Amino acid sequence: MKSIKKIALVPNLTKKGAFETSLKVITILRENGIDVFMAEKNEALFGENPVEFIGSTDELITASDMVLTIGGDGTIMHAARHASPLHRPLLGINMGRLGFVAGLEPNELSMLSRLAKGDYNIEKRMMLNVIHNSKEGASSYYAINDVVISRGFLSRLIDIDVTLDEDYMCNYRADGLIVSTPTGSSAYSLAAGGPVVEPTMKCIVMTPICPHSLFARSVIFSHRSELVVNASCDDDTEVFLTIDGAKTFVFRKTDTVVITSSELQAEFIDLKEKSFYRVLNDKFAEKSDDDEISETIKDT
Repeated sequence: MKSIKKIALVPNLTKKGAFETSLKVITILRENGIDVFMAEKNEALFGENPVEFIGSTDELITASDMVLTIGGDGTIMHAARHASPLHRPLLGINMGRLGFVAGLEPNELSMLSRLAKGDYNIEKRMMLNVIHNSKEGASSYYAINDVVISRGFLSRLIDIDVTLDEDYMCNYRADGLIVSTPTGSSAYSLAAGGPVVEPTMKCIVMTPICPHSLFARSVIFSHRSELVVNASCDDDTEVFLTIDGAKTFVFRKTDTVVITSSELQAEFIDLKEKSFYRVLNDKFAEKSDDDEISETIKDT
């Protein structure tokens, strides 16, 4: 791989330890001859460091060879929506709890020196193209993790109809429906009972949320599939459409959402060459340890 010379650093400073980690990252990158760019909004906090500040997010990413985020998976997802159209790879430093998409933990920052040598691999991940058709018109979005249709605050089931490649497929009475990429299979979809899918595969995973049925299971479709979903409910029950846990819209009875694989791909830098299933095991082992510690604290 080519050596990295310019990095867009995107920290989520609401995360505990993110500011201190950002300072360490800047030092390591500059020691290895890598220029660091940050958004202008960070100048007040990082102005005394060897960093160049650039206006808009797209200008920041365009000026760089890659994007380095410091935060949780949400921070990476947000940055990826800007980086993917510009064909810039991403690397996340995990400051959250699980961080399945993050490539490094805070105790692994020394590995950043490999970027300057071109000693890394790139994984390409499938994304979804999402078109929300409503009375206001059609709006298009990208999803790296998932698209979720779910009920509002009232405990009412919603009726969800799914069409596959222009043929009616099925109806769910459920709390909602998750349509995910392989990358998103280890997020909300997994918590709802969906399968774990190796993230470099190309497929679409559909998982109902708490379906009112004995036999409702996840379904895996070809990446060439087109899913059209609409939802109906009682007049006083709100239904929402959420994309990557970030963008949320009211989803009316007359709305539809069309979901297909996108021509864009998210590119993630891999420094550790660790199999996805090894990472999955390690993450859940860490979570179990945290839970055990929490329970011990509660007991005392």
